[in-house]
Amino acid sequence: MNLTEYLVARRAAVDAELERLAPAADVRPTTIHRAMRHSLFAGGKRIRPILLWAAAEAVSGEAPGAVTPACSLELVHTYSLIHDDLPALDNDDFRRGVPTCHKVFGEAMAILAGDALLTRAFQVLAEADSIPHDRRVALIAELAAAAGTIDGMIGGQVEDLEAEGKPLDADRLHYIHRSKTGALLRASVVMGGIYAGADERASAGLSEYGRRIGLAFQIVDDILDVTADSATLGKTAGKDVEQGKATFPALYGLEESRRQAREHSNAAVAAIEPLGLNAIRLREIAELVISRSS
Repeated sequence: MNLTEYLVARRAAVDAELERLAPAADVRPTTIHRAMRHSLFAGGKRIRPILLWAAAEAVSGEAPGAVTPACSLELVHTYSLIHDDLPALDNDDFRRGVPTCHKVFGEAMAILAGDALLTRAFQVLAEADSIPHDRRVALIAELAAAAGTIDGMIGGQVEDLEAEGKPLDADRLHYIHRSKTGALLRASVVMGGIYAGADERASAGLSEYGRRIGLAFQIVDDILDVTADSATLGKTAGKDVEQGKATFPALYGLEESRRQAREHSNAAVAAIEPLGLNAIRLREIAELVISRSS
């Protein structure tokens, strides 16, 4: 199958597994479960779980069982989106083309829905009995670190908030992008290697691929916030400029930002060259990341 068919098939499998893993809307307390599902099934590319799955395939070939740890990433990612959109943070009314969780269920329930998705992610990994114990522990540790404060998603969010309206600084900008968005994308690839039992050399290549693709992804997000419209993005365009966010276009301009995104994508592909033909999907996704329009 080509890349488009691959992405459609993997996304459908991820959605089916998320349906199995997420509490049903009619399970008590129903309000929190409806709020969780509102954001979890609002659409989205499922790029993080697909990256994990593709990385596992790059190491060991077919890896159907990777769908479960892959879904733990989407649970954490969706939690982060719910919280990012809250009035106290980015204050957005739309996400993935639908009203944000707090707009539908209120701020208190949105906070709790995010908390519930985060805790469910670690429960999913802890209960994945088909994965050897040592690998399960490593997966939990990797996901927790990527979502945390030291070079992780929360740390990047803190620096992002504190940088608003202040003079741009390259060191802080790179830290924000590497942590707020890049850490979870890098973890996606590293976790795929952990699941598949990657050796030291393969793990190092996957880690570098993930680091580079995470930076490229966020740089392109910055570019699209300037160049795309809200309907295409599925969220409010132009908010980075409005809120005085630290972004690559603001510091480097659009053309240099595009050049750097391409540079990181090329470096990502080079890092996984030793994995050979099994890594074809990772190579294709690296190109997709910098050519996407939303």
